[in-house]
Amino acid sequence: MESKMNIFRKSFHTFFRNYQYFTFSVALILLPASVFVLLTQAVEFFSSYPLLITIQIRLDSLFNAAGFPPSSHFFFLLNLKLSQTITCSIFSLPFTLSFLLIAKSAVIQALHRKTPYSSVFSLYNPLLLTHLCNSFVIFSAHAVGLCFLFVLFNSFSAFGYSSTDSAFFLSAGGAVVYSLILANTLIICNLALVVAGMENCGGFVAILKACVLIRSRVSTALSLALPINLGLAFLEALFQYRVVTIYHLSDKISFSMAFEGLLIAYLYSLLILQETVITCIFYTNCKSELRIDGEENYYYYRIKNMEEKNKSADPEFLHELP
Repeated sequence: MESKMNIFRKSFHTFFRNYQYFTFSVALILLPASVFVLLTQAVEFFSSYPLLITIQIRLDSLFNAAGFPPSSHFFFLLNLKLSQTITCSIFSLPFTLSFLLIAKSAVIQALHRKTPYSSVFSLYNPLLLTHLCNSFVIFSAHAVGLCFLFVLFNSFSAFGYSSTDSAFFLSAGGAVVYSLILANTLIICNLALVVAGMENCGGFVAILKACVLIRSRVSTALSLALPINLGLAFLEALFQYRVVTIYHLSDKISFSMAFEGLLIAYLYSLLILQETVITCIFYTNCKSELRIDGEENYYYYRIKNMEEKNKSADPEFLHELP
C-alpha cells in the first residue's frame, strides 16, 4: 500500500487535472444537496421540528427501558445526535438519492472511463442500489453499537458497578467502541459506492467486495477519511455560526447572508468531491495489491465469479463464502 501522503498527492493531482469539470459541472450538480444538508442541521427552519422532538422522546424511552443511566451526559448527547441524524437523513433523502449520487457517478465516470463528458447515468442504478444497502448497513451498525452499550452497562450494573464514576468511565469506553464501529462502517460504505461505480455492480455484492479490499488497510482508510471529515465538520459549524446564528439574531435573510451560505455550500460540495476522488485512488491501490496478496485475490475474484453466475441477484449465494 502506498503511503497516505502519496495517495493524497495523487488525489489532488487528479482533482486539479480535471479542475474545470469538477469545480463547475459536478460541483453545481452537487450544490443543491449540499445546501439542503447544511440547512437540515438547523431543524428550526422546518415545520418538521416536532419530528425531532418525537424521535428524541422515543429514543429516551428506549434508553430508559434498556437500563442506561438517565442522568448520563453521554446518553443525552447520543440521543440528541441520533435524533438529528435521523431527521436530517429523512429530509435530505430526495437530494441524496438524486444530486449526490449523480455527482459521485460523474466523478467515478471521469476517473474510470477517462471520458468526463459522457453520460453518467449508466452508473446511477448500481450506486443507487448500493446506497440503499449502505443505509441498511449503517442502521445495523448503530444497532450493534447500542446493543454493545446495553450489554456493557447492564453487565457492570449486575456486578454492583453503578456509581457515577463507573458510569463515566463506562460511557467513555463505550463512546470509543461505538465510534470505531461507526467509523469502520462508514469507510466501508464509501468504498462500496466506488466499487459499485468502478465495477458496475451494486447492492451487498459491492459492500462485500469493499470488505475484502479494505482488509488490513483499515488504519490507512481511516487516516484518509479523517481530514475530509474534519473539513466537513468545520464547514457545518461555520454555516451554523455565519448563517443560522445571524438569521436568529436578525430574523431575516439578507443578500450577503444568502451569498455566504451558498459559498459555504459550494466549498462543502468540493470537499465531498475530493473525498470521492481520494476513495477512487484508494480503491485503485487496493486493487493493485490484490495481485500480491494471494488470499485476498482468491476471495475477491471468487465473489466476482459467483456474482457472474448469479445474475438473478439471489442473495443466498453469499452463504457459499467460507
